[in-house]
Amino acid sequence: MRQRFVLDTTALTDTGMREVEGFASICESTNKLLGFIAKARLKLDISCYIPYPTVYNELLSFLKRYDCDEEVFAKIDTWLVKKTPNRYEVKIPAAIFYEYVLTMRQKINQGKKLAEEFLWEGSVVTSKLCESEDKRAEIESEMGQLISRFRERYRSALRGGILDSEPDIDVLLLAKELEAGVVSSDTGIRKWAEKLGLRFVEASKFPRMLREYLKAIGESED
Repeated sequence: MRQRFVLDTTALTDTGMREVEGFASICESTNKLLGFIAKARLKLDISCYIPYPTVYNELLSFLKRYDCDEEVFAKIDTWLVKKTPNRYEVKIPAAIFYEYVLTMRQKINQGKKLAEEFLWEGSVVTSKLCESEDKRAEIESEMGQLISRFRERYRSALRGGILDSEPDIDVLLLAKELEAGVVSSDTGIRKWAEKLGLRFVEASKFPRMLREYLKAIGESED
């Protein structure tokens, strides 16, 4: 059976993958991985898809911030198959949708509780420091730090393990449509890929997997 994979942005930009493979930069890791993908397509008929335009635009925007060479963008357009998922035809079991709604409600409640905790902490900070006008700068500094900590914890509590963007959903829809594997380092995508019965490959392990495939037919990675 022909192998297909749908790539999330993290499939090419994951920090863990760069550390495992010893790449010095995002541009280097992306360029090298696209080389593996090209060989796998030519030698093994393995196709790697990227949802268009959501994930495609997200990936290009990310790489442009790092001033990657034009060669990298040319390889993306050559070796990744751009496809828009058929959002009207792909069927998702009602049980999955029901569970997602329950998960979102739990996350919202967690965020609400966390906000309340930080509001109480903020009131304590201001009551301690607002003795005079001279304390205003100190109050602003303390509250700024408190807000920063709140944002970090809120992001972790509310967004961890959920699908919170169009690109995330498009990755799963396209993989479901094509009966393809999913390549990502996103915990939300992983969780819901498993619930949909989709094959999931960690981004950090994808280059090694492609090398093993190529090695099995006597092809070097270079």
